[in-house]
Amino acid sequence: MRLGRKTMAAQSDRHYLYQEAVQDTEAELDFVEETWAELRDRPAELLREDFCGTANTACDWVRRQPWHHAIGVDLDGEVLEWGRLNNLAQLDDEQRARIELLQEDVVDTLSEPADIVLAMNFSYYLFPTRPDMIAYFRNVYEGLVDDGIFFLDAYGGYDAPREIEEERECDGFTYVWEQASFNPINGMMDCFIHFECPDGSRMDRAFSYRWRLWTLPEVREMLAEAGFSDVTVYWEGADEDANEGNGIYEPADVGDADPGWVCYIVAQR
Repeated sequence: MRLGRKTMAAQSDRHYLYQEAVQDTEAELDFVEETWAELRDRPAELLREDFCGTANTACDWVRRQPWHHAIGVDLDGEVLEWGRLNNLAQLDDEQRARIELLQEDVVDTLSEPADIVLAMNFSYYLFPTRPDMIAYFRNVYEGLVDDGIFFLDAYGGYDAPREIEEERECDGFTYVWEQASFNPINGMMDCFIHFECPDGSRMDRAFSYRWRLWTLPEVREMLAEAGFSDVTVYWEGADEDANEGNGIYEPADVGDADPGWVCYIVAQR
């Protein structure tokens, strides 16, 4: 490498790499729309994306149908501005008129009542105590229309609290998920996302998380305490030939004791 030439990691955009490696907005919104259609006999219009970051999902929601509107809520002004310049900028004028970004705390936001609220990528794990979490869930409950639905994802398994690094090859880079520390006394853990580039350079700690590893029974109990009337876990089916998940999530009362799993939680108001 020539002296003074920037590495690929130094030239890369962490938000772009995150969207490429972590988010699958198409599959996520397919699940949301299909589940909504099974539970409700009217179309959903307004979606609120909590912890929206770059508002990637909110943008894809307004693209889907001309009657779709979206609100994105996040505390980080820098990441919201990135979303405006890179994601909202790709919408046409009419689509942009149907999306609003709010730099607010999701615990306090008083946005227009939504049909759907999303809290994805385990973002709500950032609340470390039951009172903190229930306060957030109550805000979501109050922020939904009478027949609104709250969609969350969750992860766990016996590998979840381990101190490990996992790599996954993406298009043009390697995504690295590190579980750096876990305290079994309070359930708190430190996790990092790193990106490795083909030239050998690495973007260390592109994203850092300190959160609590909540269990599904805890989350379901807190949602019920916050007022939700029906809380259902949607578990991924298995592709036995490939020995992996098949991408199809269905209501379940029993899950497999896998080393790692991701599921959806659907909480009806």
